[in-house]
Amino acid sequence: MLVLLPPSEGKAAAGRGAPLKPESLSLPGLAPARAAVLDELVELCRADEEKARAVLGLSEGLRGEVAKNADLLSAGTRPAGEVYTGVLYDALDLASLDAAARRRARQWLLVFSGLWGAVGVADRIPSYRCSMGVKLPALGALGAYWRPAMARVMPEAAGDGLVLDLRSAAYASAWKPRGEVAGRTATVRVLHAQVVDGVEKRSVVSHFNKATKGRIVRDLLAAGAAPADPAELVVALRDLGHVVEATEPSAAGKPWALDVVVREIH
Repeated sequence: MLVLLPPSEGKAAAGRGAPLKPESLSLPGLAPARAAVLDELVELCRADEEKARAVLGLSEGLRGEVAKNADLLSAGTRPAGEVYTGVLYDALDLASLDAAARRRARQWLLVFSGLWGAVGVADRIPSYRCSMGVKLPALGALGAYWRPAMARVMPEAAGDGLVLDLRSAAYASAWKPRGEVAGRTATVRVLHAQVVDGVEKRSVVSHFNKATKGRIVRDLLAAGAAPADPAELVVALRDLGHVVEATEPSAAGKPWALDVVVREIH
């Protein structure tokens, strides 16, 4: 099983580990594309703080993120699973899992990134700021930039098992499963169900959507559930107490769409 996650905008401070070793990152086929993004991002942030802030879409209060990017080549690193600190990762809470579940996380989880393309949660990276929505002056929009490299490496990374795609739209733009891989891919939407005047109404809630996705992944890791395909995933999630409604693809080469329905927001 391969689980595709978005990163978080918020990230932990630089670690105390050795500086970045690009050759140590997962998916070595992405190395040339990573080097190009890293080089342009560092050069931009070293050369012109105001331009870098505009390109990265940073407010005045986030000006310090430019200096962070300028020092990426020498900054300390920590595992990506510790660098990302947003709502999804708080709910996932990798550090509190037992050793077997953490081992499964290293095998199953892949975090998409505007800077790295995608990394494993054990890959040591510095803290950075560069979303997939950024358009670098030379390389252009990162979502489009990453597509050729991702198309080369991701089918192999997906192997022959289930692909659980929990990415947000911006990160999903970098790689879209196709053909046979798409047929064993499941996307997830989280819906909040409320009864209003006797009628159930459902809505998507962004913050809670992320937290629920984090809990889903945590539950699968903790249980050691390793469904082989989307149909088995539906059964596994229901066994773990989640309310899941599945829509099978209408044609070959299309992913399954799963709705996880929740009634309490927490």
